[in-house]
This record gives sequence, structure tokens and C-alpha cells, in this order.
Amino acid sequence: MNLTHTMNLTHTMNLTHTNNALTFLLTLSFALLGVSFALGANPNTLSATFSFYELDTLLSNNTLGLLTGTAMIALAVTTLAAHLKLIKPMPALILALVVSIVPLLTLLASNRWMAQLGGFPIIGSGQGIIKYFAVIPLYLFLFYKNKLTDKQHVLLNFIPVAMVLLWIGGMKFYEFEAKAIVGLVETSPFMSWLYTVFSVQGASDIIGGFDVLFAVLLGAGILLNNKKLIIVSGLACLSVFLMTQTFLITATGAFSSSTLLERLGQFVIKDLWYVGNLIVIATLMLLKPAK
Repeated sequence: MNLTHTMNLTHTMNLTHTNNALTFLLTLSFALLGVSFALGANPNTLSATFSFYELDTLLSNNTLGLLTGTAMIALAVTTLAAHLKLIKPMPALILALVVSIVPLLTLLASNRWMAQLGGFPIIGSGQGIIKYFAVIPLYLFLFYKNKLTDKQHVLLNFIPVAMVLLWIGGMKFYEFEAKAIVGLVETSPFMSWLYTVFSVQGASDIIGGFDVLFAVLLGAGILLNNKKLIIVSGLACLSVFLMTQTFLITATGAFSSSTLLERLGQFVIKDLWYVGNLIVIATLMLLKPAK
């Protein structure tokens, strides 16, 4: 009885730490994204998004930036307020749905895909858009955990991780993507050595292969409930998303004195959501007490 009580208490503490971590990651990322959009960052992304809804002809980029930024800042505020139980979580969930679905629907537009390479599934500007798939599973776990089973939460949080690693990782086998990441990889103290050993394409193949391999292994670990495999592959996947955060410091075009984040910074900061997805998976697959 005492052992059961202790295990349940430990699990409750783990959930509390997980919820705190998710709240921090979501609040920080949406606050930074919101402020940067409100200050006028990345107008091309705004045009590409709102042209799908034909709003770019009705509203200026400055106005669209203010609207987008305000929505994201409101999401950051309501997320923190709901976590602190100052308000009910529904406003945060609704805002999260809006902030995510508005860009995700634009994946139906042809300009998100590389037309010169045949279009879908060769993804171009949509690489930053598919990251919004990671958001809703985090809010469902954070505020509506008991509405779904643990298996459902694990699946919902694994899908966006697998999607981005398999999809964007797969793109690295193409020449256009190999060349596109040179400016990032060559500035990284952790990855620049790849170019001394491999060609530009070879280094990109190694990076893409790493992403694809460990996404598959994480899925296998979850399917087989193999904790050792989940730990190894989960840490490998985590390293991918943490590595991208170093680009905020090493690469140019991440920060701006006028808009806080620039295009690269906005793209990279979204990877914090995948860190959250992996935390949820670890909490439910590794830290949950055995029955």
C-alpha cells in the first residue's frame, strides 16, 4: 500500500514537472513569435499564408502582422493563465486551434510545394508550416489529459515528431535542400566538421539519414513498448531539435534588433514544440509506474 502510494505520488510529481515544462515551452515560443510578427518580422510568410484566404489584398502586411502577433501573444498569456488556474483552459485551446489551423490549411496551396520538382510531397515553404501539427497534441495533454488515454496521447505526440523528421529529413537527400542547409551547418560547432569529411550532399545525406533512422526507431520502440529503444531513439530525436536551437546563436538571420526574431529564428523556435512532444512521450512511456 505504501509502495503504491509512493509510486502514484511520484507519477503525479512527474506530471507536474511535465506540465510546467510544456507551459514554459509553449509560452516562450508563442510570446517570441507573437512579438516578432507584431513588430513586422517575416512579411513573406504572412503574404504566403493570408494570400490563401485572399486577405492580403484587403489588409496590409503590417496589419496582418499585428493580427497574427496579437493572436500568438494572447495564446502565450492564456496558456500561462490556464496553467496557473487563473482561467479555464478553453480559451487557450481555441486560440491554439486557430493559430495552428490557419497556417496548416495553406498546405493545400501549390506555393507550399516545389513545383519544379513535381510539387507534393516535395515540400518548400511548407517546412515551417507542418510544424504547427505539433501544437494541438501538447494542449490536449496539458489541459485535457483525462479526455484521452495515455496511448492516444503518445500517438498524437509521436505523429508530428515522425512527420517532421521523416519529411524534412527526407528532403535532405535532395540537392536543393543540401545546399539550403549549408549556411546553418557550416556555422555550427557541432556539425561543421561534416563538411571536412563529406561533400555538401554527403553531409546532408548523413543528417537526413539520422533523422529518418531515429524517427523509425522511436516508432518501433513505442510500438514494442521497448523502453531501452525509446530512450536511445528519443534522445537522438531530442538532439535534433536541441541542435537547431543552437542556430539561434551561430547562424545569421535568426535575431533582429527591430523585430526580435527574423525568418530563421521563427523557423527554429518552433522546434521547441517537438521537445514538448518528446517530453510527453517520455512521461507516459518511461516515467509512468507499472501496474
